[in-house]
Amino acid sequence: MILKGLEISAMAVNCYIVGCEETREVAVIDPGGNPRAILKLLEDDELKAVYIINTHGHIDHIGANRAIKDATGAKILIHEADSKMLVNSVSNFSFLMGSKVTSPPADQFLKDGDIIKIGNTVELEVIHTPGHSPGGICLKTGDIMFVGDTLFYGSIGRTDFPGGSYKQLIENIRDRILCYDDKVVCYPGHGPETTVGFERKNNPFLRF
Repeated sequence: MILKGLEISAMAVNCYIVGCEETREVAVIDPGGNPRAILKLLEDDELKAVYIINTHGHIDHIGANRAIKDATGAKILIHEADSKMLVNSVSNFSFLMGSKVTSPPADQFLKDGDIIKIGNTVELEVIHTPGHSPGGICLKTGDIMFVGDTLFYGSIGRTDFPGGSYKQLIENIRDRILCYDDKVVCYPGHGPETTVGFERKNNPFLRF
């Protein structure tokens, strides 16, 4: 499996590129900014972006959607509950930073349990984990999970934005992430990677 990560934008967002070694087809997860760096990586490694997957609709995770789509033709995928954020600068909070950044609309809405197939060898399972945002999702393949802003190393996503819910977020982390084996590696939207086992034992927000 192809797996590459870049830290992009002023908000230090983790953008991940995951895909099939055989076909070189990949998904770009959370291209929040710096499209030049993302496109250069794709070109240098001879990768074909077929999907742009947003784990949620906040500006720091969708900011380069338009540039990546224009350059590659990749389809934009997001949970329907966050789809309005793509096309509305108030909903995606870019207006708070003095700009009006939007994305092309979604080509496909995701829902819990969907399987996103990339090339011949990679399947990402969509796990709906609202709490940070209504349409927040995680993506799991094997012993890897891309957890967006649901869970961080030693912390959790913010819940004070419109549509956020601390209770909902904690319940979803407990029931939909910590249900997996300790060895599952979690790749968050910000900060270093972690594991289910580490967070189960050490995360101060997850003392049930």
